[in-house]
Formats: sequence, C-alpha cells, structure tokens
Amino acid sequence: MRTQDAHLDELYGLPAFTFPLPGETTRLPEPDAVAWRIGHERWQSEELWVEAFGRFCAEVDITRVRALIVGCWEDPEDTDPSEVIEALLAVHDRLPALRSVFLGDITDQECHISRISQTDVTPLLTGFPALEEFGVRAGEGTSLGETLRLEFPALRHDALRRLTVESSGLPVNVVRGVGASELPALEYLDLWLGGSDFGADCEAADLEPILSGARLPRLRHLALRNSEIQDEVAAAVASAPVVAQLEVLDLSMGTLSDDGAAALLDGQPLTHLKKLDLHHNYLSEPIRQRIRRTLEPAGVAVDLDQDNAELRTICVGPLSY
Repeated sequence: MRTQDAHLDELYGLPAFTFPLPGETTRLPEPDAVAWRIGHERWQSEELWVEAFGRFCAEVDITRVRALIVGCWEDPEDTDPSEVIEALLAVHDRLPALRSVFLGDITDQECHISRISQTDVTPLLTGFPALEEFGVRAGEGTSLGETLRLEFPALRHDALRRLTVESSGLPVNVVRGVGASELPALEYLDLWLGGSDFGADCEAADLEPILSGARLPRLRHLALRNSEIQDEVAAAVASAPVVAQLEVLDLSMGTLSDDGAAALLDGQPLTHLKKLDLHHNYLSEPIRQRIRRTLEPAGVAVDLDQDNAELRTICVGPLSY
C-alpha cells in the first residue's frame, strides 16, 4: 500500500522513473517502458516544473510515452497546478500514446495532503480523450486570499477505466460532479471522502448517483474510504443497486464502527464479492467474527486489519493532517 511517505512506484503497470535533474547523466529508459515522473522532491531543485517538462519533451520521444506522474510543482501550498495542466494540454497532439496520468504525487514531507492546492482537473480528461486512468491528490491551499480547491464538473469520457481522487476533505461538488459524469468504461472508482476539519462537506445522500450505478455500467471496484461518516456511507451502500455488479467493495481507512458494519451485513447479500476491504476500522471482535462467518465461507476475501501503525494515509482516523 502506498503511503504519504513515499512516491508512486508504478503507474499503468509500469515502474516509475523520475526524469533526471539538469546536468545529471542518468541513462534514460525507453519512452514506453516506464511511468515518467516529472518533478523533484520539494526544495531539491530550483527548476520550475514547466521547465523540467520542457526538457523532458526535448530529450524523450514523447509520442511513445504511456504514463505520466506529476510530482511537486513550485509551492503546492499556495500554487495550484494550472500551469502544469496547461503545459500538458499544449503538447496533447504529441502524446498520442498517453493512457495514464497521476496529478499530485506529493509526499507528506513535501506537503501534507490537506494543504495541496488543486484546481479544475477535468480539462486533462477532455484534452486526452484516450486516457484510461486518471488520479489526483488534493487538499486545500490559499493564494492571495483565494481558496485553491479541487474541482470536477460533470463530463463525459468514453475511455476512462480508473479514477482515483485522494483527499483529506473532498468537496461535495466534486462528489456530485463525479456522480453526474458519464463514464461508461469506468471499472475502478476510488474516492477518499475525508473529514469536515479538512473541508469535506458531502453527506451519504450525495453519493446516490454513484451508488445507483446508472452511469457506471462497467464498475467492478468501488472504494468510498478515508471518511469520518463511514457508518452512514456503509448504511447507504447496504441497499445500493451498484453493489450487485461489484467484485471489490472498499470502505476502509475511515471511522467504521459496529453500527455501520451491522447495517452493511443486514442489507443486500455481499457473498458475490471477491473482496471486502474494511482495513482500519473501529469494530468490536463480535462484529468482526460475524463478518468473517458471513462472507469467508462464500470465498470472499475480507480485510479487517486494525494495525494503525501502517496507516500513514489516514486523515480522519488516528492521524490527521
């Protein structure tokens, strides 16, 4: 499991490779053999992100690049990645093979997730209609009194198969935007809902368009996690039509208690799942045993790990940022 203490080590099934600093003589891999990480650890280099990307475009045959990881730009606490998005869109015709982008691969040491500035990221999706995977890490920054938060207005994208939004406090407009989007190819959706102390303001009812499954006919993996309203989310999921088509249901990293777990078990059957992920939870031993007795004989893999020492990504559990 990736934590905030480490960068992505792969994307789109490709190993991550950080494009070298100016003057470094590192041998470059084949353009389509790695997921290229553009951006260096904060304070490591004075080179601007757009400058590094310019060198990358000049030194690498970007027509063959399949995956891009956007690392730290200037100061992510008071600068959103608008210039990053503009730079990518400016060369979109030179990136015909691009299939995966992760925006904001920033560690805790570089910037706490709650302070990562963001913006409207949907131009990347509309600008790259063949994109199959998109991920973003988002918090809330401030510049000249302006709040820099993630935006995701509703859109249609026919190729996107995986969408990941990691946040310590996901704005309700983002949840509603995702829910209102037409994503007929989407198989994997991972939303970190976060907590109200960090800007989360959605309620379980706001998830209804997602839980209905009406616009997500191919969804097989649904994660609604890292939430301070995990019991309410679990209760909503218990009767959600989308569950019948899932292979993996993930309600981990939040404040799930016996009430939420009982509501989930008392709802529709979950024995068709391949996996139920509830790791990091506040469940008693009796309810944990009930979950295992109900699901494991049917072949469902159940993750009930309560080892908080490994959960460095948590923003509404024992660790808050």
